[in-house]
Amino acid sequence: MIVVSGVITDLNNEVTVAIDKANKILGLNSSDIVDSFIIKTSVDARHKKAPQLVSSVGFITNKDEEKYVNKINNKNVSYRNLDAGLPKFCFGKQNLKNRPVIVGFGPAGMFAGLILAKNGYRPIIIERGEDVDKRISSVTSFWQTGKLNTQSNVQFGEGGAGTFSDGKLTTRINDPLCDYVLKEFVRLGAPSEILKKAKPHIGTDYLREIVKSIKKEIVSLGGEVLTSSQLTDIIVKNGEIDQIVINGSYIPCSALILAIGHSARDTFEMLMQKSIAIESKPFSIGVRIEHLQSDINFGLYGKYMNHPMLPKGEYQLSLRSSERAVYTFCMCPGGSVVPSCSEQNTVVTNGMSEFARDKKNANSALVVSVSQKDFGLNPKDAINFQRKYEQAAFIAGGENYCAPAQTVGCFLNNKTGLDISRIEPSYSLGVKECNFNNLFPSYISNMMRDGLINFGRKIRNFDANDAVLTGVETRTSSPIRILRGENLESISISGLYPCGEGAGYAGGIMSAAVDGIKVAISVIKKYRPL
Repeated sequence: MIVVSGVITDLNNEVTVAIDKANKILGLNSSDIVDSFIIKTSVDARHKKAPQLVSSVGFITNKDEEKYVNKINNKNVSYRNLDAGLPKFCFGKQNLKNRPVIVGFGPAGMFAGLILAKNGYRPIIIERGEDVDKRISSVTSFWQTGKLNTQSNVQFGEGGAGTFSDGKLTTRINDPLCDYVLKEFVRLGAPSEILKKAKPHIGTDYLREIVKSIKKEIVSLGGEVLTSSQLTDIIVKNGEIDQIVINGSYIPCSALILAIGHSARDTFEMLMQKSIAIESKPFSIGVRIEHLQSDINFGLYGKYMNHPMLPKGEYQLSLRSSERAVYTFCMCPGGSVVPSCSEQNTVVTNGMSEFARDKKNANSALVVSVSQKDFGLNPKDAINFQRKYEQAAFIAGGENYCAPAQTVGCFLNNKTGLDISRIEPSYSLGVKECNFNNLFPSYISNMMRDGLINFGRKIRNFDANDAVLTGVETRTSSPIRILRGENLESISISGLYPCGEGAGYAGGIMSAAVDGIKVAISVIKKYRPL
């Protein structure tokens, strides 16, 4: 395929206008073109004039495409091998003594399981939380009553933490496998439009059904998915995985993929007790900020905010000062701030949207980067750093899972207060006024203040006095990394494959899914199918 990127059209132009503009660069005759189509489209709303659409256009031709692209020599024209995004397998010769086991059924575990199942390895997948339907019931109960199930919640259960999110499928990794993941999502029930959006998302509602479809396919191919089943120990002999302990039962195991997610603190501690190489890593903490979605739309699009070609306003903002950064993360247009803790007597927030993104408020994390200079090199210290502020938020919220909250005007003026005006906090268990300047250390609250003022210059009303801050947001990424070698096995134990976000090798649904595929490919490269 030949790809022409950066094709600019007006909001009212037909799709054919972008294709025609792209072909003016290529100079192809109609007889040369087998097919032409829009690959991706984004919105450029950076200027005060009308927003524009920026598209990448694909052409499948009967020419020697790579040679033709080289002849044109245009930075916006490239050649793409359509097979590059397909997983490639080289089957190993070593016999597996036992079926491979995957711990965790989030994006990394799901896609590792899918790849292994498709290739005849019949994986056993262990998930500490409940199946999707039971998990939804447990989470809903917590959001309504404050009764927390520490084993099945927003962090634990089928689908992983992403099941209660916006279902974002954007990523900063530039890996051809991303195309494969998107196509698999569509094959398994996602809207086909995610293949053509620059910022695709499927929403929590679609994602829940896709999780069921992935599970069904894995089982149909000879795999198993065991819910309410927690890994509690690993038995090692001669430097290799020999057995694992699940709910008190010993299971023989020679290949173990750890896709445990970023909140499996008890599992992290068990691994440290086994002297498996783990290090602390940087992450970020802060709050959720809520605006009216209409304010964000107007701030980005101005008078064009209601144009049918424009999506709900979405932003990604950052400010760096010396070695620290403040930025927005996991922005949820038309969504809610949701209770997301997994431990008793803590408060954790996250954002969630359905596919339609049709709720009144927009929210995103407003977080500040922290590093080993703040909490030390010991992985336990990184975990305890997160926990410290989650427990502080629990106390500040009244010790009943209400969340501490503060309006932006009060925060900027260092005044305890929640002067609710146009924006009603969406956190379902209720909020209690606080002063985040006192809850966080000054290096975090000062950066949050600088970020709000700077971002308010970029998007009108971002720093509006009645915007609501709800805390705390601590689960932006894993606080630890389980070290692995080039073959993706643990550097400490043969047959142990740290994987995904919890192991410190991903950040979001897409990158976790891609890492799951790569780890599965590594297992396939070592072992022959069962």
